[in-house]
Amino acid sequence: MNSDLDDPRLTAVGLLAEAYTGLMNRLTVQLEEHRLSGVEFEVLMRLARSPGQRLRMTDLAGQTTLSTSGVTRVVDRMERGGLVRREACASDRRSSYAVITDTGSQRLAEVLPGHLELVQRWYVGLLTEEQMTQLQGSLRTIRDTVNPCAVAGSTETETVLPA
Repeated sequence: MNSDLDDPRLTAVGLLAEAYTGLMNRLTVQLEEHRLSGVEFEVLMRLARSPGQRLRMTDLAGQTTLSTSGVTRVVDRMERGGLVRREACASDRRSSYAVITDTGSQRLAEVLPGHLELVQRWYVGLLTEEQMTQLQGSLRTIRDTVNPCAVAGSTETETVLPA
């Protein structure tokens, strides 16, 4: 048998993928009860937690798992549903902002209590405070290295990337 199959790096990435998939499956059911997809919820959360409750479309793409054209399609759909609106960028005519609407904020407020309950039950509540702090630090290190655009347009302090 190939000794590479026993490599602990495979175990580490496999555990991460399995934990993520299991958690997302549990959260998706609750989001669907509120007529939101996981991506729509992520967009609402990103906008609600951003300065001025808005992000440039390119920054929103960098912070999500979507391409620029994918963000355009999602924002178009959400705009038709009244959850977000677009605003022109005064300093760059080629850019526009996605902005959460009052309706979008209201929908998010309806979803969050149940969402946080599930996050507590299936994620945060399974770990000690020390484990959670270490995990968040580790995930930020990985995220900032493999996806440095993930904090584009936010107020989060960006980590200096290793050379």
